[in-house]
Amino acid sequence: MNWLLVSCLLVPMVTAILAFLWPGSRRTKGLVSVFGSVLLSVLAALLLRQVWIAGPISAQMGGWQAPMGITFVADHLSAMLVMVTAIVGVAVSIYALSDIDDARAKGGFDTFLQTLLTGVVGAFLTGDLFNLYVWFEVMLISSFALMVLGGRKVQLDGAVKYVAINLVSTVLLLTAIALVYGMAGTLNMADLNGALAQAPDQSLVTVVSVLFLVAFGIKAAVFPLYFWLPASYHTLPISIAAVFAALMTKVGVYALIRTFTLIFTPQDDLIAQVILVVALLTMLIGVLGAISHSNIRRIVSYHVIGSIGYMLLGLGLGSALAMAASIFYIIHGILVKALLFLIIGVIEKKGKSSELSELGGLYRSHPGFSMLYLFAALALIGVPPLSGFWAKLMVLKAGIEHEAWVMIGIVLLASLMIFIPLMRIWFEAFWKTTPEHQVPVETDRLLMVPVLALSAMLLMLGLAPSFLITLAEQAAAGVLDTESYLQVVLGSAATPTPEIKP
Repeated sequence: MNWLLVSCLLVPMVTAILAFLWPGSRRTKGLVSVFGSVLLSVLAALLLRQVWIAGPISAQMGGWQAPMGITFVADHLSAMLVMVTAIVGVAVSIYALSDIDDARAKGGFDTFLQTLLTGVVGAFLTGDLFNLYVWFEVMLISSFALMVLGGRKVQLDGAVKYVAINLVSTVLLLTAIALVYGMAGTLNMADLNGALAQAPDQSLVTVVSVLFLVAFGIKAAVFPLYFWLPASYHTLPISIAAVFAALMTKVGVYALIRTFTLIFTPQDDLIAQVILVVALLTMLIGVLGAISHSNIRRIVSYHVIGSIGYMLLGLGLGSALAMAASIFYIIHGILVKALLFLIIGVIEKKGKSSELSELGGLYRSHPGFSMLYLFAALALIGVPPLSGFWAKLMVLKAGIEHEAWVMIGIVLLASLMIFIPLMRIWFEAFWKTTPEHQVPVETDRLLMVPVLALSAMLLMLGLAPSFLITLAEQAAAGVLDTESYLQVVLGSAATPTPEIKP
């Protein structure tokens, strides 16, 4: 079944090329993108099924066995993330059929969207540090192209900030990778397992781990490295903002989890404490930033930041339950952030503004749509029995297991504070009287297809969470106990790493 790994990469690649070359209207190119995303979803489902049945699988490119060749690996965690990436790809591709104008379509929107999905899937499946850097660069180039489509001044301003800080992350990442190669002579993640623990200069290993923490922390938008996100996401067409909010920061979170469980082992207690503190501060700065703004895009952008804190708690605590809670929250967070941004896009189209002071009356004119927003907001807040409740319940159980009472208090405080800005959107945009200047606008019903589909998925995860909880627990077990990962990549070569000579 190794062909599945390659297929999950080739499908968005080929779709990007076809979307670029395919003749015809904007709708025709968009349908190519939709078809490619649907096909990726089917392959991702098959990949997840295979991993569920048989455990992790790997593919060695060009017949070169690990650690010499290019390795792709799918375990429970990466297969789950590829699956949810494909779902977001389908939702955004359908939404974009109505949201993206002809000018941006001619500029290559569908091609760059599929190239971005290729980079995300590649980052989740790669088994090599240098190739992880390559996939990050594919994502960076594609995301920059998507950000500047349309050429508005505010877009270019946001794009420059986004690229500048990500270039800093790139330099740090390349430096860290070079130092790792200099110490261990390999960049294969499985081959690096335990290798750095035997390096003669452990202080340099600590420096390298901090470089990785900062480089991936920038990409994950953790405190205090988050400022590029709210400065750029609010400038984008909603289809682009939705895919960015759902996926981009989660690749950074995944890289942190993979690096600090597979390579830097046993985990440094100080690094774990730093990650835990950073996670809690990220959580708080997210909700405080959301409360301080009146633009609905900025509010939800800060919620993207805040959710990263929940996702990193498992890495900070280090237990199987905590890691399972983080993985459950990652899946929930990707889906609910994509849904919220797509809903906000509809709000903007109906109200012709993203400022709360200029919105109102949407409940009276669109009660059904209003209920969809309320559902998404309550799911993010964590009201039972919605999916956010189960994610936060698992986080709290992990905190109790570790007797981390300060963490529990901050999680509860942040969860209560999330209620304020999301309900403010409800009262300002939906419940208050329609402003006199606002003219009712009908929107394309196609916009509601992905909104309804994502809402249905989140509802199912809330009412029947056991399947995702089981998957998250298995993924957490695989992340923390790396034996099966090492065996599938290295096979008989999965033996203790020889001592590294000075």
